[in-house]
Amino acid sequence: MATAEVIFDEVVGIHVGSLEVRLAQNDAEIDAAQALRYRIFFEEGAAVASPDMAARRRDIDRFDSSFDHLIVIDHAIPEPDQCVVGTYRLNRASIAARTGGFYSAGEYDIRRLLRAKGEVLELGRSCVDPDYRTGSTMALLWRGISAYVDYYDITCLFGCASLPGTDPERLAQPLSYLHHFHLAPAAIRPRALPALYVPMNRIAREALDVRAGREALPPLIKGYLRVGGFIGDGAVIDQQFQTTDVCVVVRVETITAKYRQHLGDGGRMLGLV
Repeated sequence: MATAEVIFDEVVGIHVGSLEVRLAQNDAEIDAAQALRYRIFFEEGAAVASPDMAARRRDIDRFDSSFDHLIVIDHAIPEPDQCVVGTYRLNRASIAARTGGFYSAGEYDIRRLLRAKGEVLELGRSCVDPDYRTGSTMALLWRGISAYVDYYDITCLFGCASLPGTDPERLAQPLSYLHHFHLAPAAIRPRALPALYVPMNRIAREALDVRAGREALPPLIKGYLRVGGFIGDGAVIDQQFQTTDVCVVVRVETITAKYRQHLGDGGRMLGLV
């Protein structure tokens, strides 16, 4: 398997203690990210593995060979397939146009979003090992994303994010909350594909328990909303991963200066500038 477009002679990561965040540099590091994804999505979670995935204990799809893989490595772990403790997949529009396209396009019509000015970046397959689910680990991942965004002059981030379970009625509160309070502007709003579209407006705004809806959201979606994220129109049931997906959109210009400062000078430290 080849890594995504290589533009650096040397990638220098951001270090915090024994942890380092940087782009995967070779097939072995991508394999370790796939091993982590399998442990989180298929062993800890309820995702249903194909026979090949189960035999290899790896989460693999056709996009892995063309995406960049942001990884957090714990250098205190000697086992090569265990040392990746956090990961994100990154896919720029300029790369997607000549490779495998976008993962999100299998669930959402993203044409409006792609017409927006500037480079857009798809985020996906985010996961962190249970022993590393701390604010510092997630901040390290986001420092890596921030560096990537700065280097490639990304103007908009998007991707599918998941709520656990496949029964929209049981998720009526958080889905309705997202619909009423965080719907993306029409000009950049993704919409679930017609055959997959699940209405999110399940409870009228005046009848909604706003606090309950907000608190029922997974931490990752809450994080996107905190930095000014929006949600597309319609949810999608993912039977393989046993989740209900929404499409998140974040315009880089809306990320507050305070939050960007909190991420630090990640671009310089990651070797991207």
